[in-house]
Amino acid sequence: MIRGIKHFMSNASLLRNRYSDRTFPPFSLSTLLRTVFAPKGGERVCILIDLPDPSLMRDFAFLKNPAFTIQRHAHDVFLRGLQQGVIQELGLRGGEMFAYEITGGSNLDLPDTVRNAAGEELSFADAVYTQYDLVLCISTYSATAPLTAFAKQYGFRGATMHGMNEIILRSGLAVNYDEVSIAAEKLRLGMTRADWVEIDYEVLGHKATLRLDLAQQEAQKSHGLCRGGPDVANLPAGEVYFVPVGASGSFPMRYEDGTLGMMTVQGGRIVESKLLKGSPETIATHNQKLLSDPVTGELGELGFGTQELPPSGRDIQDEKILGTLHVATGRSDHLGGKLTPDRFKSRLNATHDDILFSSTKTPEIKVPQARLHRNGQTHIVIENYLPSAYLETLLA
Repeated sequence: MIRGIKHFMSNASLLRNRYSDRTFPPFSLSTLLRTVFAPKGGERVCILIDLPDPSLMRDFAFLKNPAFTIQRHAHDVFLRGLQQGVIQELGLRGGEMFAYEITGGSNLDLPDTVRNAAGEELSFADAVYTQYDLVLCISTYSATAPLTAFAKQYGFRGATMHGMNEIILRSGLAVNYDEVSIAAEKLRLGMTRADWVEIDYEVLGHKATLRLDLAQQEAQKSHGLCRGGPDVANLPAGEVYFVPVGASGSFPMRYEDGTLGMMTVQGGRIVESKLLKGSPETIATHNQKLLSDPVTGELGELGFGTQELPPSGRDIQDEKILGTLHVATGRSDHLGGKLTPDRFKSRLNATHDDILFSSTKTPEIKVPQARLHRNGQTHIVIENYLPSAYLETLLA
């Protein structure tokens, strides 16, 4: 039996209006750190940024380049905030900033060295991992996977906040993460132990369905709280996710250059991309990568957003919006999966790449329906980028 009622707002574009008018309290660094970490007195905190040339960290020379907007937020909001009272307020120590060389891809391994504000090149492990209890990484590309591995090795806690912009500061980082955790748990309990999820797509007159097998696993949640043992929170948070054990069917994908391709999925992996619109070269490059390093096509995550947030233009926040969904290819060890960097033929391919479907990121790709099967029943969870009656009942 399918449980779910068509939502009265069937126009996917309404997602922008539905959540964009929500008001948020002013961003507070002390509130964010207190809520996420519940820090203990005397813990040491530092900030990481990435730069194409880490020597620009010397005397904060990168601030002279207006292109480094993410790094400027790290300096102006986080570093200054720590130094201008937050450290004392929370009873913390430290407050230093370090820069590492930009990795060039989502969740690729980090380099071995960092630079401090004096321009000195230091060992990442000796200068950061072993010296700080709380590590805040504000970067261009996500570093969640490698930092999670190092957190478990060295015992620190952390938060990754890649792609930070003004909208994220005013909304996704200004929310109450205790409330985010409660909402995510409500949805997790209503989605956990599922057998499978099916997602229907429509694009340029083509229809497709992707089936992801979940094998009744416990759903996980990204909820922004990192108060226990060694771990890393990915902020903004607000997501229920699974690591699929298998996948089949097909789904469309929008490449960075706007090219649209149809992915063929077999045995849990994308095995081929076919051009729908755009650049044949983009499709050919992807197919060559799939052929030369097949694990790059492995579907290692299925995620559903849980928060009422405005679109920010950055996937890190927009995938957390209630009514959106995403699948991800590649590395999955930081989520409890088995695909580690050593299984890729090239370590430069060992990324974890989210493929977001939302009314603002992929307006040309429709998602008429996404269904979840658990406990012998099939529940509609998303219709036209809006949460179903089933999800809204869970949140009530």
